[in-house]
Amino acid sequence: MRAAVFYGPGDVRIEEVDVPRPGPGEVVVKNIVALTCGTDLKMFIRGHPYAKPPVIMGHEFTGVVVEVGEGVDWVKPGDKVVSVNSAPCGHCIYCKLGKFNLCENLGETIIGFTVDGAYAEYLKLPQRIVTFNLYHLPKGVEPEEAALLEPFACVVRGQRQINIDVGDTVAIIGAGPIGLMHMLLARHSGAGKVIMLDISWDRLRFAEELGADVVANSGEEDAEARVKEESGGIGADVVIEAVGRPETWEQTLKLVRKGGTILLFGGPPKGTQASFDTYMTHYGELTIQGSFHHTPQDVVRTLRLIQSKKLPLRKLITNRARLEDLVSVFERLKQGKEIKVAITF
Repeated sequence: MRAAVFYGPGDVRIEEVDVPRPGPGEVVVKNIVALTCGTDLKMFIRGHPYAKPPVIMGHEFTGVVVEVGEGVDWVKPGDKVVSVNSAPCGHCIYCKLGKFNLCENLGETIIGFTVDGAYAEYLKLPQRIVTFNLYHLPKGVEPEEAALLEPFACVVRGQRQINIDVGDTVAIIGAGPIGLMHMLLARHSGAGKVIMLDISWDRLRFAEELGADVVANSGEEDAEARVKEESGGIGADVVIEAVGRPETWEQTLKLVRKGGTILLFGGPPKGTQASFDTYMTHYGELTIQGSFHHTPQDVVRTLRLIQSKKLPLRKLITNRARLEDLVSVFERLKQGKEIKVAITF
């Protein structure tokens, strides 16, 4: 089968590799579609701490079951399925505490990073993922839309942590795929106004087309002044950072009102530091919340939300390409020319 194999930063090769066979509890699927992700782009550019090259990239997908391993009896060949890229072990201390996204053994089976991924004609799902996070494709849901399950589950988890209230003014830093998902979900949750901040007019225009109430290019105007202007002079009720840079983490405190909430969603590289205004944090009674990954509960809630058709998620897929063109697709993503690209085989 053909697959995109990651050997190191800037080194992805389309190669012929063996079709995987399932072991006990495992499932092999033939991929219908795989979606590009900002994390894949970062991995292509600079590597990733979880990546164990050589490894097949890709982790957002929908497929058709072709073979099941011993003990798997609830899906069968021919079933269309969707899954996320990881699952908790169920027995470490964090799983026992119900913090499944912080599982100490999460890194053992992350599709596209520590085990072979979805930029390939066929994909083997580890037993843990089959147990916790594999679903039949819901009736009426298109494969491309279902393939958004993993990133959207992360967004759903983040907003479940902060509880956006009806009428809230929400400022989102970063109008990439994740920031746009946050925008759609915030509007669905009843936000009164969503302000999108970015330095790319291409992305901001797309956010406006998708339903942003206000867009502002923070490279050309004072983002703090604009957010205060749009929020009656006090700042946003909720600020979501969806970039993953220390400077944008620090910017959140300049945008939020007293008593407001900050969601630090974007993950900066390991070892970086950010400084916070202690006076504003303490005397302003800020709530600062981190969010990482997803749990099985987030996944099932997200699949139900996708099935509801209440959000225009498919509009996030701005182009389609063949597997052979993956490296050129990464270049377009790097230039901000696309939001998400559907890779077919």
